[in-house]
Amino acid sequence: MSAATKTGLLSEAAYKRFDRELAKFPADQRQSAVMAALTIAQEEKGWLSPEVMEDVARYIGMPPMAVMEVATFYNMYDTKPVGKFKLAVCTNLPCALRDGNKAGEYLKARLGVAYNETTADGLFTLKESECLGACADAPVMLVNNHRMCSFMDQKKLDALLEDLKQSPSKPAQ
Repeated sequence: MSAATKTGLLSEAAYKRFDRELAKFPADQRQSAVMAALTIAQEEKGWLSPEVMEDVARYIGMPPMAVMEVATFYNMYDTKPVGKFKLAVCTNLPCALRDGNKAGEYLKARLGVAYNETTADGLFTLKESECLGACADAPVMLVNNHRMCSFMDQKKLDALLEDLKQSPSKPAQ
């Protein structure tokens, strides 16, 4: 199949968004849009299945393995289903020195899951994150790749979990 072939795995709106991203690059550098395309696909599907990654590869005109390499290298992409809320706790050194590990351990105990696991009700997936670039606000975490939370002590973590539990649907991404 040639580049820009639609399989129907994604909505027409997603393919139009791909086209807008592809238009930003010369025709011989279509692969430069892969991260944006993966983000669009994940926003629509919730995670990146092998079939969705192949669809992105086919549409952009890249080898499927190259797309999978990108998706598995960056921790913002999910190659397995995740809960309604993905909680990514930074445990890199600056956050670790300011209780990032403590925040992660508290969430593990409170949610009853380890890193890379989802609660039985499908509500929360807990992830360990690489640096989120907000070291001065440590410990920090990211909710669904979009909402940065700072100074996450036990009181703030409890409030966040309760707030998310009350949320009627997955936040817009």
